[in-house]
Amino acid sequence: MASKLLRAVVLGPPGSGKGTVCERIARSFGLQHLSSGQFLRESLGGGDAQGGAAVGLKLSSCVMDGFGSILAVFLPLIPAPFHCGACTGFPRTLGQAKALDRICELDLVISLNIPFETLKDRLSARWVHPGSGRVYNMDFNPPHVQGIDDLTGEPLVQREDDRPEAVAARLRKYKDAAKPVIELYKSRGILHSFSGTETNKIWPYVYTLLSSKIPPVLLDEEN
Repeated sequence: MASKLLRAVVLGPPGSGKGTVCERIARSFGLQHLSSGQFLRESLGGGDAQGGAAVGLKLSSCVMDGFGSILAVFLPLIPAPFHCGACTGFPRTLGQAKALDRICELDLVISLNIPFETLKDRLSARWVHPGSGRVYNMDFNPPHVQGIDDLTGEPLVQREDDRPEAVAARLRKYKDAAKPVIELYKSRGILHSFSGTETNKIWPYVYTLLSSKIPPVLLDEEN
């Protein structure tokens, strides 16, 4: 585990790569990755070790984008004291951010700014294995057999809100909800924004920022 306490949140619209960034942060700095969706799966009896944080993250997006706040489920499950962690999928609204304030003082907030067209392309090309939450992208991470999960051989599905006609509305909804959250953290001087079209190009800057706050346990090139 990290030798210095750090509480961080990664914000970003659907398809921005929050899950990938959080997984790299957890691995590189010895932090715990808290996913609101993972907690929800476990609380509903559907969680398992297989699939890990990525599974929880995808469910988080589904629940929080399509079915409203999971505030009542998520907050009681955050470990107390919550000392070292990178949280993703939460908070998504100003109300959630203020609720989080009551149990956790954040040290750092990372905001991922990805162009609209890039997000639209990513989401429209995304297919999911419903049973595990495994995600494929037909442009840069396709399954071995089109439409089939690599591990189970079961059919993949495209979420309704990943369909091209739904993506624009979904992104507008996120933008409207996230704006006051971002302004709140900006006013506190803990917001750090990173722009780009590829996670691999954004990551070195995130790594450098975090390295100034907490000693890494892995070199950047080991990721």
